[in-house]
Amino acid sequence: VSLAFGLTVLTMAFAIGHISGCHLNPAVSVGLMIGGRFPASELLPYMAAQVLGGIAGGAVLYVIASGTLGPDPGFETAGFASNGFGEHSPGGYNFTSALVCEIVMTFMFLIIILGATDKRAPSGLAPVAIGLGLTLIHLISIPVTNTSVNPARSTGVAVIEGGWAISQLWLFWLAPIVGAALAGLVYNWLGRED
Repeated sequence: VSLAFGLTVLTMAFAIGHISGCHLNPAVSVGLMIGGRFPASELLPYMAAQVLGGIAGGAVLYVIASGTLGPDPGFETAGFASNGFGEHSPGGYNFTSALVCEIVMTFMFLIIILGATDKRAPSGLAPVAIGLGLTLIHLISIPVTNTSVNPARSTGVAVIEGGWAISQLWLFWLAPIVGAALAGLVYNWLGRED
């Protein structure tokens, strides 16, 4: 699963990075805006498109998962890959663990993105660094929260799952946005040319 997420991002970055910057994640857009790489005027339209894309992706996943002949296509036992903490964390991690994990993982994801896409970085390798970074992030955080770092992705499956996933969704918007904003600020300081 972790490798699939990383390869998906790597592939999409090569496929549409030159068109839209491959912003499939509201946290990435926020981090890039604060890092001075994305215009604030485009943030809300991008975020709306990202959330609609996440919901569409969740709907496609629902159609596929509903086609099983088994009794549980992953909704009851796995929460349809929704993000959660406490009893809804895959490893039973509490709220604080989930909050810290999502902030730190998103922070690191944005540091990778900002560094790999810096004009001083080696040309053409950003998708590889970003895809491998996201793979590592998933390996670390799936047991804790089912890995968000992307509020649009979290929203897409939470809408399908409903109930508890919707009630915990706020954390999977707050933590990634905070982590991304911190990364934008830190990279402005860390990556400055002087």
